[in-house]
Amino acid sequence: MTQSNITSVNESIDRIIETVKGLSEETIRWKPTEDEWSIMQIMAHIVEALPYWVDEIEQLVETPGNEWGRNHLHEPRLEAVKPETVDAISVDEMIKQLEQVKQTVQSGIENLTPEQLAAEATSVNPNFGTKPLSFIIDHLIDQHVNKHEGQIQRNLSKLNN
Repeated sequence: MTQSNITSVNESIDRIIETVKGLSEETIRWKPTEDEWSIMQIMAHIVEALPYWVDEIEQLVETPGNEWGRNHLHEPRLEAVKPETVDAISVDEMIKQLEQVKQTVQSGIENLTPEQLAAEATSVNPNFGTKPLSFIIDHLIDQHVNKHEGQIQRNLSKLNN
């Protein structure tokens, strides 16, 4: 299972990078509305979020059964997408960070055993409840980056309309 997740994450990030390489900086930093993220903010969120979830997984492997997760007000999550934070990063640097995230995900999940993947723990988010470690990988890493890849495409479609 984890190898297919690694492949999926890598493919999503590769498609994001290829998309971004074909865009102007103005397009990458454009926000569809005040409440929506720019493509640059979406990438910054991916660069912050995926290592966060890998760290959560590593902590759950070290201390099974611990509570895991965060909410939308988690300070590092908010800091990563603040306009002033994102404005200070070049597009080329963000692309390098996305490339590094692929390695972080791979090294963080590639050696998990079936027993570790099946171990359950309770989320701080009551919507998630008690889930196996595999849920974090599937939902909060793999599907998460895929969802944001789609968000980038929606931003581009809004720009072109």
